[in-house]
Amino acid sequence: MDLEAWLATFDARDALFVALAGFTVFYLTVLWRAVRVARRGAPEPGMQDRAPTASRIATGAVTNFFDTLGIGSFATTTSIFRFFRMVPDELIPGTLNVGHTMGAITQTFIYTTLVPVESTTLVSMIAAAVAGSWLGAGVVASWPRRRIQVGMGLCLAGAAGLMFLSQTGLIPGGGELLGVSGARLAIAVGVNFALGALMTLGIGLYAPCLILVSLLGMNPTAGFPIMMGSCAFLMPISSARFIQKRAFHLGAALGLLIGSIPAVLVAAFIVKSLPLAAVRWLVIVVVLYTSVSMLQSARREAAAPAPA
Repeated sequence: MDLEAWLATFDARDALFVALAGFTVFYLTVLWRAVRVARRGAPEPGMQDRAPTASRIATGAVTNFFDTLGIGSFATTTSIFRFFRMVPDELIPGTLNVGHTMGAITQTFIYTTLVPVESTTLVSMIAAAVAGSWLGAGVVASWPRRRIQVGMGLCLAGAAGLMFLSQTGLIPGGGELLGVSGARLAIAVGVNFALGALMTLGIGLYAPCLILVSLLGMNPTAGFPIMMGSCAFLMPISSARFIQKRAFHLGAALGLLIGSIPAVLVAAFIVKSLPLAAVRWLVIVVVLYTSVSMLQSARREAAAPAPA
């Protein structure tokens, strides 16, 4: 095929893949520079512990495996971090974004190829999420521990509520549209902008984005490339801001990254689907527990006497 013929078949989805490859190179370059800084002896606690231990890699593998099947990874990873005290609360949002980026990128290359969705809707919603994440990461990376605890606690409670509504069928199942236009597209763009900003606080984008797509009358299957593409494009941007401010745990993030890619490939191409109803109920319970735990920690910190 000559260049002219190739260009004739080049569409918005191909442009999306090219852009995503560029975002991937950008993310890996920024992360590699952070590793080099850590090796030289960075003073921040999260940069000093840079070993991707077996438990951290296993966390990345398990959470990304179920993420690929539609469970989500942010809430489950937060619960694991909190239960095993793997990452300080104030570093969890940054660690989630930095560590899960490659998993999201891998999922996007797979599902955007396999699942049909109208290009204007796909590109517009992804661009909105990226803009929201750029704004959100700059704010969250500077927040103190207690504010992050409160924010994450409330967001996790909201995520559990959305999961419950979806699991019980109280949210419309969607229609057959593969894209939207006019007022519906404006709503989709505005809400995805907000979801991109909230994702930097540690609330996953998958469940609310899938619900948004369904409420707009789209086929829920079309939501997969939208939500995964939104994450894949916004996470390199938000990760760069968290890395710049050293507001993440390097060892935990590297563990998530290493475990994510093989787990995504196994889930997407070998397992493909599982009966996940019981798993989703378990996730709802665990996320609610983590939400309450996070809010209790924030309350204890507020009640503690200020240092002399």
